[in-house]
Amino acid sequence: MLVPQNGAYCQRIARMCNYLGRKLTTIDYAENAQVLPTDVERALVADPSITHVALVHCETSAGILNPLAEVAEVVARHDRRLIVDAMSSFGALEIDARRTPFDALVASSGKCLEGPPGMGFVIVRRAALERCEGNCHSLSMDLYDQWVYMQKTTQWRFTPPTHIVAAFDAAIAQYLEEGGLSARAARYARNCRTLIEGLGALGLRSFLPAAIQAPIIVTFHAPQDPRYTFKSFYNAVKAHGYILYPGKLTTLETFRVGCMGQLGERGIAGAVEAVGKVLAQMRAAA
Repeated sequence: MLVPQNGAYCQRIARMCNYLGRKLTTIDYAENAQVLPTDVERALVADPSITHVALVHCETSAGILNPLAEVAEVVARHDRRLIVDAMSSFGALEIDARRTPFDALVASSGKCLEGPPGMGFVIVRRAALERCEGNCHSLSMDLYDQWVYMQKTTQWRFTPPTHIVAAFDAAIAQYLEEGGLSARAARYARNCRTLIEGLGALGLRSFLPAAIQAPIIVTFHAPQDPRYTFKSFYNAVKAHGYILYPGKLTTLETFRVGCMGQLGERGIAGAVEAVGKVLAQMRAAA
């Protein structure tokens, strides 16, 4: 497996490979650098033993959008197999299996589809799935076995999370009612612009350049204030009704704000206002 990694979730895939005893090659990037298709091609040419590439489409430790279509083209041209982690992009960013070759794409009921977390699913090419019999190290995660069983019985092999499935069905209905991919992508893009512009006006800089920023989650540099700690900042913003994500970067003090989800009437503007009040309180206490 070849894993280009520019954040925590790519690194998690690499850890999975190690746990499973799979031969692993990584391409390591800085946390603000996009995966380069030319690097993937160079690695595939150098090592014919690589059979699969695993790519995180949206690496949410910083919010980077990786170039899925371009990487997929390289992988296909070299007759290798691509597995896509689309956990934080599926439903909001276009992924067209008719034009983007991949063997499997993994996503979940939460994130951009706005259902509750708890159910993962895989969109997989039938020919690839048919080759998977006997490959899995785990009975619970054996997709081939589950697929065969469902073809025969229309059932899950084990007790399904019925409440999650029912809620996910409602989330999909809401998704279609909203207007599907184009509507959700547009809403998240508006949220992202409002967020970056609003916090920028308060003196907070976003970590990534606009060209590689996905409209899913945005990383910001921490306030330049010696009294700042994430815990106190988090608690103060929470008191105004908004929850921040801690930073995921290893070299800088940051925090993150999500652009996805049903944020209500006040939405991102309310979050910006809450952060502004907390910053004002910090400055007044100086």
